[in-house]
Amino acid sequence: MRRRWSMKLVWPLLGFVVPNVVIGFGYVIPRSCIAGINELSVGFAVTLLAASATYVMGVHAALKSEG
Repeated sequence: MRRRWSMKLVWPLLGFVVPNVVIGFGYVIPRSCIAGINELSVGFAVTLLAASATYVMGVHAALKSEG
């Protein structure tokens, strides 16, 4: 039962991260003035990682308080 719930909670995270990585690093960044590894592209990656960590911690806290 717990595994089924965990997969239901992973899909929204993947639905956020995958398109952002594909569009951001696959199309937008290479064709812009911030192409390459620099502060802006690293900042974009860190933003995605931080948003993912926040989502995981929030879901964990919600499930923990649920019982």
